[in-house]
Amino acid sequence: MNSESAFPGLDSIEARERLLQYGPNTVREGESHPWILFAGKFWSPIPWMLEITILLQLVLGKTDEAAIISALLAFNAVLSFVQENRANQALAMLKSRLEIQVRVLRDSLWQRIPARELVPGDVTHLRMGDLVPADILLFDGQILLDQSALTGESLPVEAGQGKTAYAGSLVKRGEASGEVISTGANTYFGKTAELVRSAKTVSHLGKLIFTIVRYLVMLDMVLVAALLIYASISGMAMAEIVPFALILLVASVPIALPATYTLATALGSLELARKGVLVTRLSAIEEAAAMDVLASDKTGTITQNKLALAKLRPYSPYSESELLSLAAAACDEATQDPIDMAILDFAKSPALPNRLSFIPFDPETKRSEALFEQEGGTLRVIKGAPKVVAGLVREKTDIIEEVERLGSEGLRILAVAAGKGDALSLVGLVGLQDPPREDARSLIRSLNDLGVRVMMISGDGPATAGAIAREVGMGTRVCPPEKLQGEFVLDYDVFARVLPEDKFRLVRALQEAGHVVGMSGDGVNDAPALKQAEVGIAVASATDVAKAAASLVLTNPGLTDVKAAVETSRQIYQRMLTYTLNKIVKTLEIALFLSFGVMLTGVFVITPMLIVLLLFTNDFVTMSIATDNVSYSVKPERWNVPSLMITAGALAGLVLLLSFAVFFAGRDWLHLPLSQLQTLIFVMFVFTGQGNVYLVRERHHFWKSMPSYWLLLASSLDILAVGFLATKGILMAPIPLSLVAGLLILVLIYLVFMDFFKIGIFRRFGF
Repeated sequence: MNSESAFPGLDSIEARERLLQYGPNTVREGESHPWILFAGKFWSPIPWMLEITILLQLVLGKTDEAAIISALLAFNAVLSFVQENRANQALAMLKSRLEIQVRVLRDSLWQRIPARELVPGDVTHLRMGDLVPADILLFDGQILLDQSALTGESLPVEAGQGKTAYAGSLVKRGEASGEVISTGANTYFGKTAELVRSAKTVSHLGKLIFTIVRYLVMLDMVLVAALLIYASISGMAMAEIVPFALILLVASVPIALPATYTLATALGSLELARKGVLVTRLSAIEEAAAMDVLASDKTGTITQNKLALAKLRPYSPYSESELLSLAAAACDEATQDPIDMAILDFAKSPALPNRLSFIPFDPETKRSEALFEQEGGTLRVIKGAPKVVAGLVREKTDIIEEVERLGSEGLRILAVAAGKGDALSLVGLVGLQDPPREDARSLIRSLNDLGVRVMMISGDGPATAGAIAREVGMGTRVCPPEKLQGEFVLDYDVFARVLPEDKFRLVRALQEAGHVVGMSGDGVNDAPALKQAEVGIAVASATDVAKAAASLVLTNPGLTDVKAAVETSRQIYQRMLTYTLNKIVKTLEIALFLSFGVMLTGVFVITPMLIVLLLFTNDFVTMSIATDNVSYSVKPERWNVPSLMITAGALAGLVLLLSFAVFFAGRDWLHLPLSQLQTLIFVMFVFTGQGNVYLVRERHHFWKSMPSYWLLLASSLDILAVGFLATKGILMAPIPLSLVAGLLILVLIYLVFMDFFKIGIFRRFGF
């Protein structure tokens, strides 16, 4: 490159000095101070309910209860803050593996460095598919830039020597070199290329769980209203009933849900990273569990993306060797174009001598062209799309039927023409093949077995795309290009000759039909569809732009790791289903027992402080569900709220029978005073709460699978701690150890009895 002498680039020492002077090539996002983020944990509806309860307890002079609730509030804030911070650090670590690398001239050597290390004065090189990392003054080459993300103008602009390529633009065509003139916040548009834009969309899982909680709170409000009416009729002091009613509402809210969900998905993202899948948006993990359609790119995903010359079809008077020689003459190794390299590798002989000029393949003209000096004049050789080349030859030859026949064999067809000036003759057809990956057929079968329908999206013609689809067992229904915008896209398995805007419309059509869509891609033009899909998947060879738009990035070739993503996400769904089902069962048990207990007996069957303590010993301990050993479902997971509520209600009814039996046995058979009876009920709630986790975590009999080490440890410590507090009389009236042990045995026996009913209930409602 002649211009390198005029623009030699920087040396490493000067680059470091400029990095200190100008700062990293990034735009700092508005980040809140950690203390502000921590304070935010006390400012939302759930903490407000606890804070109002604390004030009421202080007004009533119950400082012990106020202190316990305050400790719960602080514990929740610390736990949520720590877990979210760990999840953010995990995501940052994963995103660092996706950092944009740029070509830069340092120490007189071309090398690749992270884009954030660029400084003014660096010499860099841009190619098609690159995201412009800084403001760059071009001094060599010609590129076509898409600045729509910056200016809103949809038409791309040409840029060459003396022009500036602005940060955030996309290189649509060509190559160019230039000098960095501005970085970071100093760029013309005030922003640089971000690799990962972590979408701040509301989680579907979170929305559904909070919908369930809303219904539970509505039920509790009805019960609270009934309690208030009962208190006014029976003459019970409102000063006693109001804190109790408020605590009843608090007990219905899954305070540990945000931390549990964040922990589960963060652990899942780290597990996927070990399997070659980098997660850039945590919500994609839950979406992958529900994904039932995968629209897969063909090249490099289903096929090997390694073109090889497979067939030569010469036209008289040319021979196969002449066709191959002329096809190689219209190639240039310097372009590193896959088609050119495949032809040159097969030819294994030098191209024609005395080349005068060469025009590489241009997507606009769909052909490459070379001129050679020969006796009697110049020889012009053209290689490109059959229709384009056929339209340039002197004698019109109908090659459509031959092209379609070769295309039906899965070949990509090029035509070659040669002659003097405009007097071109058709030399023949060249068939190139991109064979399927060895794992493609087994992967498609595996995804189909998991309930994920795989469709192929290809820019090739219908015959070529259909041949590859048949070879990998995908299906034979090929959608013609003219029907891509129709209403019946679900009737096809393969979509041929697809344009970028067609991919976006196809994803939208599938979503409007009620499907959760995965979309794989690798190019700049795939970005809109990757962003639109619930699960956008950038393959290993994807451009920076495609990776930025995707929510999952594969680090290994092909789509094999998508199966791991589906399986892992469904395991996370099962863990969250266990947590949610357990929470509903416990809420219904506690709410109904406490409310009807007061109205049937005229006494508080448990104190507000013990209810708050119950949140410690149940909600936060069950966070260990996020680590549980679970299996994945063989079909896409969808939340069915009515079935979930009915199932939980049936299980809660069975537990409620045990709760009232323990209460009346303690009162009428053991003749326990009220304070000890309240301790007994508290211990029973803890034991049944832990038992419920093991009851619902396994969709078959509970002994069919082994819980995780952390779940077993958390349960064991919880039971030991509660047993110690109850027998020593800490924060509650003491009860004998024999009573605690007897209650534990009773609960275990009853849960084994419930397990057989659970199987029937789960089977009836599709669990």
